[in-house]
Amino acid sequence: MSYGVAAALQAAIHARLTGWPALAGVAVQDAVPAGGAGETWIQIGAEEVLDASDKTARGAEHRLTVSVISTAAGFLAAKTVAGAVTDALADADLALARGHLVALRFRRAVAARVEDGAERRIDLVFAARVDD
Repeated sequence: MSYGVAAALQAAIHARLTGWPALAGVAVQDAVPAGGAGETWIQIGAEEVLDASDKTARGAEHRLTVSVISTAAGFLAAKTVAGAVTDALADADLALARGHLVALRFRRAVAARVEDGAERRIDLVFAARVDD
């Protein structure tokens, strides 16, 4: 197993999301931005990594979370952005600076009200299979 591809995977995901036309103007961060990121924004977040090595390569499955966070009234804005994130990432063929992306699959989503109902959050979980 190798965790060595993690940074390259995050960079490729960030580049894909910031370049996706349907997400133009939506901030993509890996931490809560100081001073806010606008009404609706994307956070590249937590991941769990499992060994997926075989006889031919060191590999890993990255189960990563991409969150859509919104203070807009209702879930419509967050769901619209979440749909675009899924369109951008599901089955994407991303070039990595290190290693090789074998597959990127959408696994699940959880939508919830947080911050006493003032904020909406949709956590999108993807599984990325990589070889190093």
